[in-house]
Amino acid sequence: MQFLKYFLVFLLIGIYQQGKAEEDIINQFQKSYKLESDGKYIAAIQELKKIKADSYALNLRLGWLSYLAGRYKDGEMYYAKAILLRPSSIEARLGFVLPAAKLKEWDKVATQYDAILRTDPNNYKANYYRGLMFYNVGNYKQASQYLNRIVELYPFDYDAVILAGWNEFFMKNKQRAKTLFIQAKLIQPNSASADEGLKKCN
Repeated sequence: MQFLKYFLVFLLIGIYQQGKAEEDIINQFQKSYKLESDGKYIAAIQELKKIKADSYALNLRLGWLSYLAGRYKDGEMYYAKAILLRPSSIEARLGFVLPAAKLKEWDKVATQYDAILRTDPNNYKANYYRGLMFYNVGNYKQASQYLNRIVELYPFDYDAVILAGWNEFFMKNKQRAKTLFIQAKLIQPNSASADEGLKKCN
């Protein structure tokens, strides 16, 4: 009976300590948001580094704050940890792309977009930016696979439609390009890019 009493006491102490620790973590996250809103990114990072437990949420948040602070390598490191903890997380991979793009590490950017598309083939950002990457290096055929998918899913999205239009133009598919430039004009009647495209198609 005495043993049971001691066991219950230790159990209650453990529950109390766990609850206190969780409350402290929430408070530290809250402080970090306040510091972020004040533009104090390094202070926000330092606040979160007081947390001893390693978690997806913590690494994701540290990745974002490091990116805002211009600490791009640190940002990549934290986002990579978040991806390891939750491999199917799309948000962590999209987060990783931010510092990687700042560092012009395009292979790493492409790797993350490809991983996202394996999980979510219709993801807007991954399709658009993967298409844009191929477009920028003149690989229009490869770009069309991504851009056509986006235009099918978001036919009234100006950015996707105008980029797909120019991609088709450079592939010498002028009729398809013209159709897309007209569609772009329906979305943004004052589009100078669409006007230029239409002139080149005539």
